[in-house]
Amino acid sequence: MYAQVIVDISHSQVDKIFEYSCGDDVQVGCRVKAPFGGRVVEGFVIGISQTPSFDVSKIKPIKEVYDEQPALIPECFSLMEGIASRYRVPKAVALRLFLPSEMRLGRVNEVYTKYIRLVNPDISLNKAAKKQSAALEDLKAGDREFASFCARFGRPAVNAIIEKGGAEVYKVRRARTPMKGEEDEYVPVSLTPAQRSALDYIENSQKTVQLIHGVTGSGKTEIYLSYIAKVLGEGKTAIFLVPEISLTPQMLRQLRRRFKGQAAIMHSGLSAGERFDEWWRLRSGEARIAIGARSAVFAPLENLGAIIIDEEHDSSYQSETAPRYSTIDIARMRAENNGCKLILGSATPSVESYICATQGEYGLIELPERINKKPLPEVVIADMRGEVKRGNNSAFSRALREELSATLSAGNQAIIFLNRRGYAKTVMCRDCGYVAKCRNCDVSLTYHSEENCLKCHYCGAKYHMLSACPECGGRHLMYGGTGTQRVVSDLRELFPSARILRMDNDTVSGKDGHYKILSAFGKREADILVGTQMIAKGHDFPSVTLVGILDADMSLHFSDYRSGERTFQLITQVAGRSGRAGEKGKVVLQTYSPENYILRYAAGYDYKGFFENEVRIRKATLFPPYSLICRVMVTAEEDAPALEALKQVYFAVDALRREDEKEFIFFNKMHSPIKKLQGRVRYQVLMRLRTDKLLPQIYDIAVNASTPRALAYVEENPANLS
Repeated sequence: MYAQVIVDISHSQVDKIFEYSCGDDVQVGCRVKAPFGGRVVEGFVIGISQTPSFDVSKIKPIKEVYDEQPALIPECFSLMEGIASRYRVPKAVALRLFLPSEMRLGRVNEVYTKYIRLVNPDISLNKAAKKQSAALEDLKAGDREFASFCARFGRPAVNAIIEKGGAEVYKVRRARTPMKGEEDEYVPVSLTPAQRSALDYIENSQKTVQLIHGVTGSGKTEIYLSYIAKVLGEGKTAIFLVPEISLTPQMLRQLRRRFKGQAAIMHSGLSAGERFDEWWRLRSGEARIAIGARSAVFAPLENLGAIIIDEEHDSSYQSETAPRYSTIDIARMRAENNGCKLILGSATPSVESYICATQGEYGLIELPERINKKPLPEVVIADMRGEVKRGNNSAFSRALREELSATLSAGNQAIIFLNRRGYAKTVMCRDCGYVAKCRNCDVSLTYHSEENCLKCHYCGAKYHMLSACPECGGRHLMYGGTGTQRVVSDLRELFPSARILRMDNDTVSGKDGHYKILSAFGKREADILVGTQMIAKGHDFPSVTLVGILDADMSLHFSDYRSGERTFQLITQVAGRSGRAGEKGKVVLQTYSPENYILRYAAGYDYKGFFENEVRIRKATLFPPYSLICRVMVTAEEDAPALEALKQVYFAVDALRREDEKEFIFFNKMHSPIKKLQGRVRYQVLMRLRTDKLLPQIYDIAVNASTPRALAYVEENPANLS
């Protein structure tokens, strides 16, 4: 037999199928070791044939087979072709997406439990061997765990009956279960007419993609779970995606409560062993629901019946490493391959998705009311300009302080949102204007008071806190921009008896960091939760009746066509955490731009008004989805190779532009806004195109411009233009 193999090497020159001779133990989808260019490398078997395609004398044999059961499901190969073609990456790079990285690199330590079982009860035993006789008699009742069995009867006696053929030892893989915890019993709920109508629509629609546009608290999650129950009842499987790792524990608990051991979690916050074991439970069929962030879209599930993407608008669904795929694009490929529904849900759908829904490409389900008919929380806009004029230079407006006091007095909980961690955004010298910056990145350092150090939030580098300005020697250092750490400090001064938790990237270290903080707040072990955007989406805390949004207009002034959309989405999502149960909720939105139309739309929960206005602006200015922003990013450790690659990209794209000038709305080369990141200089060729017809050529230009010293890659409508 002969195996068609793709070697696990990320290089375009070896992006082809190689043939090896093999035995009967090799199956399509297995990982193997094969000789390649004087060394032995890993590879993926994508086909088996009975006859060779060229001279047998030149075909080498496979050295080793890794998998008893193929690691890759059959669907991987059609997805491999689609991903490789769409994003212009080698097929090996596409196949890697379907396996835990540790599995590829051989770093998984599988855990087994040994058992002993009876093979022959009639073996001859010495009458004096009482322990052997007792052990043999005990095995007649069933298999035993080996270690405890040896402890009961003694290792010599157990070894003796094994050697005489009376028993044998075998191993069973033992799974490491992440995020253990007692789950409440599932109590069936009655669907509302709106939820039932939504399910009926999804089931009967002929469209592959369904968009659920439902306000926060409108019952979208119960629709998801009910649809999963339906497809599981049909013998199918499901994928459930959430945007943040912090959302997976809450959703996992709901899935485990309802579907017991059918749910497996997939995300980067797990240990290597846990990640592999959860992946294996899905691959073996033990688990039939994959829950996780972006990478769970590649879960090894066959016969998919549903793919659900909650908070579909979130930018985290766009991969920032090669291949730079869109999760929704991959999910749609899988939905079409399996003939199943792709369900997108959000209280604030992306402009692109809502256009697809209103134009009939997607099915559209509207849920304009909360499940309990409770009104959405009242939004109070606090004008921070007036606060400053009145001498209030703190992070809290008078309105927010008063509402916090009332909330705590009533025994309720509050959430304070600020999308900036640390104590202060910058440290500046008042004498000369020097700002402390990272040596590896062209960004300012953030001061963290608990560790008394400066940190880079891009590369993670730490620096000693300054005692004097390194430029002028001045000692008049000032802090600029409040972070979550300082907010907690200020709150403790204002409300000394309040119990406060903070949730940001500095406090959620460890695989259970998110779970511990959210669990503690959910059990009412704290009165106030302060956090960044990881607290903004999906969480359901019945006792939260107040949300304070600090610096609500922080993201409004970014030089990004999506800045208004992101601000509207973030405010709406955070506001939705308030008043989800019995008592009416309130939101205090603090801003220096109270007249801004985006904030007014958000305060009124007017998605339709925001959408119509945004569409008019984008259509008039020819921004996506009425054009395509394409960026070729060039990075290198030094300027010279980066500039050489930049020139190659620029002149090659310029040649395309001269051939088809009407296709280009904008075209230029420049420094990236962040000129240096993680020790690498960054340049870009930025263009706005009318359609995507030139994308394949642009991808090829980037591949050809990349060298061992400089990397060029393409980003389509990048989520972050910095």
